[in-house]
Amino acid sequence: MSPLELAANVLATASIVLAARNNVHTWWTGIVGCGAFAVVFYDAHLYADVVLQVFFVGASVVGWWQWLRGDHGAPLPISEPPWTRLIPSVALGLLGTLGYGLLLHRFTSAYAPFADSSVLVFSLIAQLLLMQRRVHTWPFWLLVNSIAVPLYASRGLYLTSALYAGYWINAIVAWRSWWRLARAHAPPATTAEAV
Repeated sequence: MSPLELAANVLATASIVLAARNNVHTWWTGIVGCGAFAVVFYDAHLYADVVLQVFFVGASVVGWWQWLRGDHGAPLPISEPPWTRLIPSVALGLLGTLGYGLLLHRFTSAYAPFADSSVLVFSLIAQLLLMQRRVHTWPFWLLVNSIAVPLYASRGLYLTSALYAGYWINAIVAWRSWWRLARAHAPPATTAEAV
């Protein structure tokens, strides 16, 4: 384990725990941690993960702004749209995984291109949902973490793999917490419709 991998994991863990707690400081810690992870994953030949970390840095800047300002200058609330709105995201995620996995397989020396691609594509979806403060971000993070743990372990990134196992537990706790927060702040008609 390199000092850079250790630093990346400490910052990413701080960011993920802060996200679960609905804390805006998730974004700046994520920016620094993702920058460090980009270098770690490049050295491990996990190129889709490098692209993902670069995306996370940019998305974190936008997410930081959205959480503070929302659409109308007020902080963005946690929301829980119907599950049916996720069907296109899942379909695009599967197609994106296949397409990008084929590109990595054909044109790079990427290790496990399809698993690497699934981490990339479904993390993009989860991050976009997180930026919008959607409860459904957490099931996507559960999926990503389930794939990432064995992938990173297979490349000798044992600390990263162990922390992603911890992130899996964090995602379950966060899902429940965000669901409660969304329900507590939902207008009465929305709560009645959801039941």
